[in-house]
Amino acid sequence: MYKIVKKESLNPTVTLMEIEAPFVAAKAEPGQFIILRVNEEGERIPLTVAGYDRARGTVTIIFQIVGATTALLNQKNEGEYISDFVGPLGQKTKVEDLKKVCIVGGGVGCAIALPVARKLHELGCEVTSIIGFRSKDLLILEDEFRAVSDRLIVTTDDGSYARHGNVCMPLVEMFEAGERFDEVITIGPLIMMKFVVEAVRPTGIPCTVSMNPIMIDGTGMCGGCRLTLHRDGQRVTEFACVSGPDFNGYEVDFDEAMSRGAMYRDFERHAYEEACNLFSKEVR
Repeated sequence: MYKIVKKESLNPTVTLMEIEAPFVAAKAEPGQFIILRVNEEGERIPLTVAGYDRARGTVTIIFQIVGATTALLNQKNEGEYISDFVGPLGQKTKVEDLKKVCIVGGGVGCAIALPVARKLHELGCEVTSIIGFRSKDLLILEDEFRAVSDRLIVTTDDGSYARHGNVCMPLVEMFEAGERFDEVITIGPLIMMKFVVEAVRPTGIPCTVSMNPIMIDGTGMCGGCRLTLHRDGQRVTEFACVSGPDFNGYEVDFDEAMSRGAMYRDFERHAYEEACNLFSKEVR
């Protein structure tokens, strides 16, 4: 059993939890993920490590409430326990030998981008962060990004806060002004990452994306997290849980990934609504 030592609501649909898991905290690195179960009858869900404290033996996760399991997890409070918390899994983000990097995060993906930005900052890298949200109400982690960025640009799709527009707009403006980076790392919704990759492509700058497809076991056995990559003129299949979650953005077949990611959307919505109804009955 793993104790929840901190719980914080970042916005109406996103929650931060700090979990007491010393063995995971001892090895976790930015870019890796864990798989948890809320209880012994629950499903396994992957969540990217949003932070860790080796001294305290804790791991931070940030999740969006989109399905039955995340709704169930959000019902847990500080001092309570979850059943399983396995990791770290996947490959860490490669940050060595980088001197100037642009981090582009979107929505709850900013929770994954933040530890990468923090690690680069600690290594003395010049970090430019662009973080985007649909509206001001959904903004998260602005102060945390500002603390680890040499330059921070915040955008909102509806213009309700900071710069009006999407994350690609300031990125393209930088390139047009002659700005160059050793690498662009983008983490967020698939459609956002697809367009960021296309914005970077003309420059030839390496562009890394963080993929979070459907995943069950986290060891490569189930095959649910398979991705199609276009590499050296060939179609290559790799598993995000063992080879990723980071991939060369120029190689990823985003259209296929988006199609696969939408397969269970209706099922997730139905399960979420059932869970909410159950919680409502319990409260009454």
